Order: sequence, then structure tokens, then C-alpha cells
Amino acid sequence: MSDDALSRLLATRGWLLADGATGTNLFNMGLQSGDAPELWNVDEPDKIRALYHGSVEAGSDLFLTNTFGGNAARLKLHDAQDRVRDLNRVGAALGREVADASGRDVIVAGSVGPTGEIFAPMGPLTHEAAVEMFHEQAEGLKEGGADVLWVETISAPEEFRAAAEAFSLAGMPWCGTMSFDTAGRTMMGVTSTDMVKLVGKLAAKGQAPLAFGANCGTGASDILRTVLGFAAAGPDWPIISKGNAGIPKYQGGHIHYDGTPELMADYAAMARDAGATIIGGCCGTTPEHLVKMREALETRPKGERPTLDRITQALGAFSSASDGTGDDPGPARRTGGRRRRG
Repeated sequence: MSDDALSRLLATRGWLLADGATGTNLFNMGLQSGDAPELWNVDEPDKIRALYHGSVEAGSDLFLTNTFGGNAARLKLHDAQDRVRDLNRVGAALGREVADASGRDVIVAGSVGPTGEIFAPMGPLTHEAAVEMFHEQAEGLKEGGADVLWVETISAPEEFRAAAEAFSLAGMPWCGTMSFDTAGRTMMGVTSTDMVKLVGKLAAKGQAPLAFGANCGTGASDILRTVLGFAAAGPDWPIISKGNAGIPKYQGGHIHYDGTPELMADYAAMARDAGATIIGGCCGTTPEHLVKMREALETRPKGERPTLDRITQALGAFSSASDGTGDDPGPARRTGGRRRRG
């Protein structure tokens, strides 16, 4: 096992609690829709410290930096494409400061999101250009003191491979998650089984992540079905589960997530039982959710791998009848809980 902070922590623990949402919590602090959160690393550093503190104080063992959209393609939308390295460095440095002051082992994970561009031949983005963008961001996060790089919300296997190559160039350990939000598949058609095969091919090239899994997507039920798909493939790497706090609903001009702290506590324990090792939340997940998730992981004994019926009874129905791999659980799944938006 690699001699890095995350590997050392994984070697001593049966599970790790990751963090919750970045955008949701920053919007609660006053970030406006359409603004680049990454600019707050420089313009509002105290608020970014507060974001990180919220996760650590709620019990997270690992949190992601405020750098999700910190690549040149995304920052170009805000005329900040020349600030990639600095914005990522500062975002990671603020995280390093918070983690080091916590009095315990807390991992700073440098968040890397998708470029937002389509790969050739369907779109303009070449593999070489994507690697260059991810490498630039990775070097900034490395300079700022991130323990590990963390690419998330990826849909295309080409983008996952480009990130892996870039992180290898930066000489940094990394983790990676994809978003399975279209009937158990990513937007580009990747299934849970496909992702395990993809990670295996990266391993053969010496570019394997420390852990892999899913984030965001549709809701807590759906991501657990994806985790079960990962586990069924028997991967050699720890599995990550970072599900949304319920389903987004548009109310009063704002997006709200219907997942309560109690629901996310159930989700956390079931994610562990389903085979996940690194468990956290995504959109809508606040420190209040994380406190209950930590409590559940610490106090509920490890149980058997949950069945699909048990998942829907506890967390609500799946958004689709199929998990995308051909093992159709049947349309009756919708009767077990509240209706999910597809």
C-alpha cells in the first residue's frame, strides 16, 4: 500500500466519513447562482474556512476542497482561466490549515470536477488538452498541501482516463467517482460494472486510484444500488459512496433536498453494509446530516448486505426500474416509498 495519508488511515479503519455538499453550504453563506465558488478561496477565505470547519466539526475524516470547477475550461466562463493554479493552491492551503488545526487525522482531498466540454470526435476536447487542464489544476492542489486528488461527478470514461494520467504526471495519489444518474448509468452510458473494469485497466497502466465509486446522481436509494453493483464485481479497491441528501425539489425559487439527517443516517449505515468504505454526502448534505451519519456509523453494528427491497423501504423508491446492468429489479420497486424524480 502506498505511503500516503489516506492509505494509512484506510489501513487502520473499517470506514471513513467524508464530507457533504460544497455548493449547498456556500449558497447558504451567500454565494449567488452563476458565481464561481472558487473565487471565494481568495475573496472570502473565512467563509471557505467555515465550510471546511463545518465538515470537520461534524466528524468528517476527509473533506473536499472548494475547487470543483477549478479547471481552465470552467474558469474561462468567469475570465479566470489564468488563475487556475493560484485558486487551487489557495483552496487546498485553506483546507490544510483547517485539517492541521483539528487535532486528529483529517484528509484534505483536492476536488477536481469535469471540464464541461465534450471529447473528440463528438466535441472539441482532445485527450491531450484534458490531461493538460487536469495537470495544471493538480499541481495547484499539490502546492497547497492536498493529501490526495479527488476527481468527481464524471460521466465520460475518456475524462476519467485523462484525469488519471494527469494525476500520475503530478505524482499524486487520487480517488475518483462518477455520477450514475440516468437509469443506473452515467450520462455517457457507463454502468457500475463498466467503471470497475475501467479502474482495472488504469491499474494495469500503473494509474489506479486509491478508491473509486459514485457521487451525486439521483438520490440515496439509487446510489446504494450502484454501490451494490460495484461490490458484486469484486473490486480490489475501496468503494466510495457520496449520495445526495434526498431528491431536489424546486420551492420558492430555490432548490431544496428532501433528505433529513435521519434518512442520511440510515443511508450511511446501509452504504457501509453494501460495501462502501468511504461514505459521505453530496448535494443538499449539511453538517447536521453529517453528525447523524457519523453517529450511525459509530453506533450501528455492521449488518448484512442490504437487499433492494430493504433499501427502498428505508430510503424511498428507485428512480428507474433498472440499474443499467441488465439485472432489472422490476417495476414494483416504486411501491416501497415516495416517488422519485427520474
